[in-house]
Amino acid sequence: MDVTRLVAQDARRAAQVLGETRGAALAGERPKVAPRPVIRESWDRTVRGGVDPDHDFRADVLGLDEVERRRQTSRLRHILPVLQEGLLPFADSGQHIVIVADAEGRALWREGSPSGLRRADGQGLGIGGDFREEVVGTNGVGTALVARRPLQVVSAEHVVRTLQSWACTGAPITDPRDGRLLGAVDVSGPLESHHPATLALVGSVAKLAEARLRDLHLSSLERLRAVAAPVLARIGGRAAAVDTDGWTAAVTGMPYTTRLALPKALSPGRRRLPHLGTCQVEPLPGGWLIRTGAEWPAGDDTTRIVLDLAHPRRSTVTASGAVGSWTHELSPRHAELLYLLALHPTGRTAAALAADMFGDPARTVTVRAEMSRVRRYMGAFLEHRPYRFTEGTEVDLLLPDDPLDLLPHSLAPGVVRSRGGALHR
Repeated sequence: MDVTRLVAQDARRAAQVLGETRGAALAGERPKVAPRPVIRESWDRTVRGGVDPDHDFRADVLGLDEVERRRQTSRLRHILPVLQEGLLPFADSGQHIVIVADAEGRALWREGSPSGLRRADGQGLGIGGDFREEVVGTNGVGTALVARRPLQVVSAEHVVRTLQSWACTGAPITDPRDGRLLGAVDVSGPLESHHPATLALVGSVAKLAEARLRDLHLSSLERLRAVAAPVLARIGGRAAAVDTDGWTAAVTGMPYTTRLALPKALSPGRRRLPHLGTCQVEPLPGGWLIRTGAEWPAGDDTTRIVLDLAHPRRSTVTASGAVGSWTHELSPRHAELLYLLALHPTGRTAAALAADMFGDPARTVTVRAEMSRVRRYMGAFLEHRPYRFTEGTEVDLLLPDDPLDLLPHSLAPGVVRSRGGALHR
């Protein structure tokens, strides 16, 4: 039976047929019309997981702080414009909503028609909600994450009765760097407004989003290559610059390979890596410099950080280590954070940094999100709990001659105090 076509032709009849199929299957009987294999497999998983098909559900909802933390650390945030441009016009034209969930099935973003959003709110389908199969049964988000392919769940194919007025179309989104599941996008609406072409639309937009992630990855490799080129030119022997997932940006003295196998937790220093043997690992913005077969004299692992805030319109951080140095231009916010950390060598908690940045110690979510971005290129030199520069790292501050020129854009209380304190010395 072509479920989607039957729904488009006669939604009432489709709901009746699917309801009879669901009832027989859950009762352990042989239904007159067999469910689609992907739906039957989902029903089996749902029942084994203990979901009650005939009772309403209200999954635990994430708090706003946790939702924001997940948003800031998820690569899905990079593809929201693609998903919105591709799906919101369709959602707004009917009573549909668009849900973007992470790999754990948690809804992190939700948009759509006002009527669709009100209807979803009435059934607990809001931001932070849990759409895993083991929680809400067969659905467009949770089942797409398990099946790892685009699919539709219509009417009584939802094993939980309260969801059977919905038609849901979901597609998984994977990271092109390593095939890791990032989450899923879903378009849901009333059963009577279902259209068979929705599956092709959602699947195509998910592929466009993955293509955008691929483009972003290639751009990040280009940036890493630009930073690594002068470093590689100064050193002898065999070396490679790779991103944090091992994708190669540049090599010298050795054959080019697309990707190097790296351990899950790589840190600077002498390391033994698969297929390379003993290597010296040094951090680069967005990756690592890996030098193979090199002998380093004892005591040559000292790293020096120079935070240059001497110019009102341009701030940089430079890291110098055993195999060379690199420089990264800082955004105004990151310049503020690194300056505040340099002022407090023993470290600052997230609450203390929030007070320094915003005058409000409660704004820890924003601080943690920004520090997560800083750690993408400074991770080897920063500790957390509390946030501080790593032990043994020498930090030099280059400040302007006129204290009023210190980060003149900044309204952060910690920076403002420094400007005033310098004036009165």
